[in-house]
Formats: sequence, C-alpha cells, structure tokens
Amino acid sequence: MASYRDLLAWQKSMELITQIYQVSKKFPSEELFGMVSQMRRAAVSIPSNIAEGQGRLTKGEFIQFLGIARGSLLELETQILVAQNLNYLDEPTLKNLLELTSEVGRLVNGLLGAIKKR
Repeated sequence: MASYRDLLAWQKSMELITQIYQVSKKFPSEELFGMVSQMRRAAVSIPSNIAEGQGRLTKGEFIQFLGIARGSLLELETQILVAQNLNYLDEPTLKNLLELTSEVGRLVNGLLGAIKKR
C-alpha cells in the first residue's frame, strides 16, 4: 500500500501549511492567539486528516477523514478572506493562497471520488 506521503493532496496541503506559516508571521502581534493560531491549526488539520484517513482500516473511515480535511480547507479559505478584509494580505499573496486552496480542494475531491469508486 502506498504511503499518505505519496498522495498529491497531502503534498500540496503541506505546501499550503508552509505558505500559511510564512504569511501569518507578518500579521499584527495581537493576532497571534487569534487569526494566526486559527489559520495555522486549520492548515495543519488538512494533511493531518488525509494522513490519518489513509491509515484507517476501512474505505468509509478514509472518506470521513477526507471530509474533515475538506472542511478544514474551507475554514482556512474563509480565514484567508477575513485576513484580506482586515488588510493583512496584499493582493498577490491573497491570489496565491486562494489558488493553492483551490488546487488542494480539487485534489481532495478527486481523492474522495477515487476512493468512493473502489
């Protein structure tokens, strides 16, 4: 059986974490326990749930964890938009993050579809 590390959805979501950590370092210090913490936890949740789901024993469990990963991705995307509304992100950074979240979403949805067909 292939490792979760071989899954493109996991790899791209790891890339997303790195970008979220780099971008959120520049947020105001009063956001450290607010927006920064929330965004980082949501970002880390995505590949963590992909990995945990892949390690489960049944197809149904994997699908459940992919659903959680997708929910965390949408949570993170919402937080990115909130950060934009608060002027914490410039336009190129916003565009880059939203493109990456969209790509991760497509990959997670594709993985879900492939698992459901098994």
